[in-house]
Formats: sequence, C-alpha cells, structure tokens
Amino acid sequence: MSMSTRTLLTLICEAALEARVIKDLEKLGAPGWTLSDARGSGTRGKRSAGWDNDGNIRLEIICGRERAEQIVNHLQARYYDNYAMICFLSEVEVLRPQKF
Repeated sequence: MSMSTRTLLTLICEAALEARVIKDLEKLGAPGWTLSDARGSGTRGKRSAGWDNDGNIRLEIICGRERAEQIVNHLQARYYDNYAMICFLSEVEVLRPQKF
C-alpha cells in the first residue's frame, strides 16, 4: 500500500457563513470538502447548534500544502475580524493522492 502526504485543512465557523465559505472554496480551487455540524465553547461563547444559523459548522478539506495555505490566508483576511472562525492544518497520509 502506497501512501502520499497531503494537508488537511480544518475550518470551524459560524453556520451562517456556510454558503459564502463554500463559494470561496470553489473559487480557490478546493478539490472537495466534508461538512458537518459542530457544537462547542470558546472565546466567543457557547455554540449549541439549536437553530439553523446559530450553530457552527466544521469543514474539512484535503489538498496540497500550497493550496491549503492560500485558502487559510483568504479566510483569515476576509472573515477573522468579524466572525467566530478557526482554521488549522495537519499533515495526513492518503491513498489515491490524485483525488487531492
């Protein structure tokens, strides 16, 4: 089994940003993403996901490091000052690297 290294970009943000962030990911060339609801507590308070736009979402994107950094830089410049959002990068090993 041959594994290849890629970067996992994990983004957690307000659910109200879902459509905008997905549009940004498409423009920035993300090869795909996984989206799930998220709950938790942090510096901007507790997010319960009790209402459609009241909760958080978690987006995960696997891609090359350069693309991941491009996406993170865009999100930071566009959203960080006014919205609850965090991003983090992890190196992962994947099968079928051509998908990413």
